[in-house]
Order: sequence, then structure tokens, then C-alpha cells
Amino acid sequence: MEANRLSELQRLDRAHHIHPFTNHKELHAEGTHVIDSGSGCWVTDASGRQLLDGLAGLWCVNVGYGRAEIADAVREQMMRLPYYCSFLNSTTEPAIRLADKLASLAPRRLGKVLFCSSGSEANETALKLIRAYQKLRGEPRKTKILSRTFSYHGVGVATTSLTGLASCTAPFDLPLSGFVHVPGPHAYEADPSMVPAMAPAAYGDWCLAETEKTIAREGAETIAALFAEPIQGAGGVIVPPPGHLRKLRDLCRHHDILFVADEVITAFGRLGDWFASSLWQLDPDLVTLAKGITSGYLPLGATLVTDDIATALDGGGYLAHGFTYSGHPVAAAAALANLAILERERLVERVRDDVGPYFQQKLQSFAGHRAVGEARGFGLIGALDLVPREGRAARSPAAPLGVLAARRAREEGVIVRGIRDLVALSPPLTISHGELDELFAAVGRALDRLWD
Repeated sequence: MEANRLSELQRLDRAHHIHPFTNHKELHAEGTHVIDSGSGCWVTDASGRQLLDGLAGLWCVNVGYGRAEIADAVREQMMRLPYYCSFLNSTTEPAIRLADKLASLAPRRLGKVLFCSSGSEANETALKLIRAYQKLRGEPRKTKILSRTFSYHGVGVATTSLTGLASCTAPFDLPLSGFVHVPGPHAYEADPSMVPAMAPAAYGDWCLAETEKTIAREGAETIAALFAEPIQGAGGVIVPPPGHLRKLRDLCRHHDILFVADEVITAFGRLGDWFASSLWQLDPDLVTLAKGITSGYLPLGATLVTDDIATALDGGGYLAHGFTYSGHPVAAAAALANLAILERERLVERVRDDVGPYFQQKLQSFAGHRAVGEARGFGLIGALDLVPREGRAARSPAAPLGVLAARRAREEGVIVRGIRDLVALSPPLTISHGELDELFAAVGRALDRLWD
């Protein structure tokens, strides 16, 4: 892309485009980074520079960039039928085929699907279906929702209320009443003024005990559901101690509280299984999906519910929920082509048996780095928590190390995500060992520069 065109795009972007999750003064002081093309695990920016994408877009381009199979399926469907709704007792073949495919892949009991266009919408859908279900089963008092600190569940008013990150809730005076946060199992960031330092397993048990206290305080008869990301992605790639989520699910079941697995990031191979809920035998009552369902090629989300919940909703008559684009035939066609790639190339198994273990080996090699306080991850997702030269106590929210480290990494030729004082990595499932070597070598150079 010629310099004049880039300059024009940056000018137009500055004049008219509001970016999500962005400090616009910083953005426009530096100039918008325009990505022009992508192939495999690499993107090319407007200056012609190639960058290794260590975040798979936004945790989502699981099959990599430039897959002709998806583009061909999209074009074919657009020429045949670019749109029809699933309202009015109608739908389209791709939506039907995709619902069937998801039901065949999903954890047991999750046989019914309602489509949308994003993870936020999938969680909003879950919230409404839960309220309707509790009312239909004669439990209208069950309206409160539990979620965890460091959680991220979306950007709607309700889904932001679910989210346990002050940076997301405070600017909008959220959460709404009825949304209650319990501790997420993030031992590394535990507040020493509230709880003594503990090993992850012990801290996980403390979180469960605190959750049970919250249930007792709020009253189980008023709590409808608990939402949990199997791995808390945007909150900092928080990996639960082994068995922790099963205990949390059992706690919910004991108190007649629905358990919702937000698998917007973790589904479709990221952890070496189709679903984290299957991997860890969580047996959820609802699962929410997006991102990897199309590898980000087109917007699509889904909410999966058990047959029991669906049957109860059927008994309620007219279901007054859905979106213009629920089950959009082109997005569904993209998803079917994407899932076919995952199956044909055995990418889920590849993460489990090959690139996932190699990624974790490379990630853990940073555990002793002078700028790293903790390395954590699972499958093909991970994070490095960072510390300044002056020590962990010198970290400052005004100068987060993660943002600086991500900027340094981009200068070194790779894309990672800066979150508070950490960097997160989540590359395409197609990444090679050699590309992983390049990714972590560049991250190492970036971290070395933090202390130079």
C-alpha cells in the first residue's frame, strides 16, 4: 500500500471511526495500524510489513487466514441465497445443518441451539432464556446471576454487568443490580489484604468457599445461574486448578443454580478438545459460543441449551427473542466450512498432541525470565505476567507493562495482546513449530527490552 493511501486512511479513521476498547488519543498520536491482508498465521500491514499473529486476530482465527474453502462456501451461499431469516416459521438449510452439527459435537444434553452474531449476544440470549426458564418452572424469584472476578462476558448492559473487570464496568456505572460477583481462581492476583498467599489449588478452594458464602447470603432461591469461562481469557488467561470447575458446577447443582459455560474463546480446539466442557467433564446446562465457530471469517454466535430447558421453553409458547441475523445462511455456511477444516485436518487433535504441548513448553521456558512473574496456559493459549525492574510492588495502572510489551513485540515482528501487566498469546491452531519458535523468540526480545 502506497504511503499516500495509508496517510489518507489514517486521516479518515481519525475523523470518523470510533474503535472498540481503544484509547483514541494514544491511537491517533501513533497513527492507526492498518492491516491489509493475511495468509496462514501471518498478516501484512499497510506498510508491507509481515507480522506473525500470535493472537489469531482476537482469539478467533483458528484455521488461519486465507482459507479458500470458507471463501468459496460463502460465495456459493451468497449467490444462492444471501439472506433469509429464521422468524416467521422459516429458516434456511445452512442454519439447520449447522444446528445439527453443533449438537453432534457438543457435550451431552446440549441438543438445542439459538443463533446470534457474537459472544455478547450469545450471553445476552442465555440470560433471557434463563429468566424465561426459571419463570416457566415456577421459580420466578430466581433472577440473580453469579459470575466471577476477572471474567469477561460481553459488552451489552447485561453482559457487561456479568463481566468482572472494573475497566469494563466502572465507566458505565455497572453492574446492574442482580449481578453478583464471586472470586475467580486467580491466585497470582489475590489481594493480600483479604486473603493470605496460597498455592493455586488452595486458593481455588477458598474461592469455592467464598462462593458458597455468597449463595447463602443472597439466598439460593433467588439465584438463577452462574456464568463461568473455563479459562478466563480477557481477564488474563486464568487457568483453573485441576478439578476446580467440576467442584463449582457441583456447588451450583447442589443449590439448584444453572451452570453456564462461556466457551466463546475455549471452544473449537483451542484447548485440544472441541469444548472445554467436554475436556473437563463440566456437564453445563448452557454453553455460549462465537469466535472459533467461523474462525472469525464472519460474525456468528450461538447459545446451546439442554433438551430439558428447550422443552420448558417450548411449553411457554411464543418465544419473543432472537435477532434479524439469527442463523444467517452465509455465516452458517462459513461455520460449516470452518468446522469441516477443523475435522479434515484434525486440528483439534493437533493442538492436543503436538502444537499445544510445544506451545506450553515454550511458554513455561519464560517462567524464570527476569521480567516474568508467572507463566500460565493450557493447550494453545497462554499468558506471561510481567514485573518491572523495581519489583512487582512498583506496577502502576497508569503505565501497564502489558501494553508496552505488546508494542515492543509488534516492533519485533509479532502480535500479542497486552492486558494490564501481562501479555496474552493465542495463535491459530495451524501454527508450526518453527513459527512458534519465531513467536517466542520475538516475545523474548520484547521482554528483554522492558528492562533495558
